Amino acid sequence: MKKAARIALAVFGAPALLLLLSFVNHRVQLGREEGLYVPLGTMVEVDGGQMSVYTGGGGTQTLVFLSGSGTCSPILDFKALYSQLSDGYRVAVPERFGYGFSDMTGLPRDLDTVLEQTRAALAGAGLSPPYVLCPHSMSGLEALYWAQKYPDEVSAIIGLDMSVPAAYDAMDISPALLRLLQFGSAAGLTRFLPIASDSAAIQSGALLDGEKDIYRAVFYRRTMTGDMVNEALCAQDNAKRAAQGGIPKAPILMFSSDGSGGTGYTKEDWQAIQAGFAESCGDAQIIFLDCGHYVHDYEPRRIAAEIDQFLNG
Repeated sequence: MKKAARIALAVFGAPALLLLLSFVNHRVQLGREEGLYVPLGTMVEVDGGQMSVYTGGGGTQTLVFLSGSGTCSPILDFKALYSQLSDGYRVAVPERFGYGFSDMTGLPRDLDTVLEQTRAALAGAGLSPPYVLCPHSMSGLEALYWAQKYPDEVSAIIGLDMSVPAAYDAMDISPALLRLLQFGSAAGLTRFLPIASDSAAIQSGALLDGEKDIYRAVFYRRTMTGDMVNEALCAQDNAKRAAQGGIPKAPILMFSSDGSGGTGYTKEDWQAIQAGFAESCGDAQIIFLDCGHYVHDYEPRRIAAEIDQFLNG
């Protein structure tokens, strides 16, 4: 019995101790990083919580950058691209609940709720439509639905390797795995992985050293949050909702990656899905890029030039 008890202690006690030490270290580090976690944009009250909205640039057209699922710091993640465009356009980056400097709330993540919160946040930051929507990844669903529901508010859609409804038809989303990743992040296990330093945003070269420190501080606070997990669990229902609305009337320009770095698809399958959607739109343009999913971090100059050409001829 004593031997069995020692084995049980070794098997279960050691991992529990490591988790405890990781959690304590995480809380200590969060306190030390508190000074870095200062909003980079305007904080707007929406549905009883605070949403962060970055605005900058100048021009008659407003580009609204919508982040993909799990992007911890949308404001810094999109900097490589919007810094190329801010001289000629007004730019805005709303951060959904559970992302960046926005609150974590536990509010529903269905498409209608998310869209209305984004619209309210932009209005609270002093912006008004029409907007050129620039969605990355999963936020493609929000952009398409926005153009369907409020066509007068969307002058164009620029898909930054955006997901389209068909991408979720065969996607296997595991609630158990998502909750496990959420637990691991809350326990501080992400601090033992090189994920933050290896992110596309940091590797893009667009962030100053101080901004890299801010990005890391945000990463450890806003990775696999409850809002992110709930959003992912709603993705397939949201895709069906967007599909039911049909093809939006807004002009569409799509940038398609090679599928690596986050889509879950091979290059051939991912680009086929996006090409199929572009074809169904009739006059949508699609540009295939030889880079990973975060196209705005890998090819910001080319994308900026193509956007300018698309919007202004």
